[in-house]
Amino acid sequence: MVNPHHLAHWYPTAAYLFVLWLDALALAWEYLRRNPDYRLDWLRHHRRLQAAQQAAQRWGLRLLEDPALDARDAHPAWLPGSDAVVQLYPDADPPLDAAAFAFWHIPGHKHLLHDGKGLALIARSPGRCLRFALAPGLQDGMAVVHAYRGGTTAPARGYAPGAAIADAKPRPTPAALLELHTLQALDATLAGASLREVGEGLFGVDALADWYSDGGLRSKVRRLVRRGDAMMRGGYRRIAQISPLEKGRSDGDAKRP
Repeated sequence: MVNPHHLAHWYPTAAYLFVLWLDALALAWEYLRRNPDYRLDWLRHHRRLQAAQQAAQRWGLRLLEDPALDARDAHPAWLPGSDAVVQLYPDADPPLDAAAFAFWHIPGHKHLLHDGKGLALIARSPGRCLRFALAPGLQDGMAVVHAYRGGTTAPARGYAPGAAIADAKPRPTPAALLELHTLQALDATLAGASLREVGEGLFGVDALADWYSDGGLRSKVRRLVRRGDAMMRGGYRRIAQISPLEKGRSDGDAKRP
């Protein structure tokens, strides 16, 4: 007889491989979209613009995004704060060799959207996601300056928006693997899996042969479950670089596994 957990959406680790290449804001979304209170807010308010905007701000967003969409398809409009977003402005006094804003020369699959405040541009390539906030009045071909939050504004001379794509890592980092395992453990817990079943899904049946005598493995799985719950209930705000969640219904004591 087939173990029903083998058919559960959280069981195949391959379904989570895309997580290994997410940037900080996309990863934050993966945790937020699993929050039951956020999902309830989406169901209640997303059809009413004013109510949706008010609800979104509690979660660190300008607009509510559909929690059914994972980070590959979703485009959540985060409140400002992340230094992952490069701000682009028209250069009012450009030098002769000023760089021009060239929309179609930015590598990757591009998404241009209005986040409720202004235009945002997201360009995704394998292993890399570039995010830009476009100032009003910026047009293709204009001389441009860029700014990082908390940093300085500088001419975009020598700045190639797609240059960072060459830095894409050939293999996942330990930190990325931790996020993959954490999200998988979180999904398993939300689906009602026991701690042992979570361990089986993450590390395989053979690794659990000494489950009851291997306190180290049990502790590792328990830590992943607790971390996932904490990230879902407010920890995502740290990696998105937005202010901590105000005390309320969603950041109460995390459920213990």
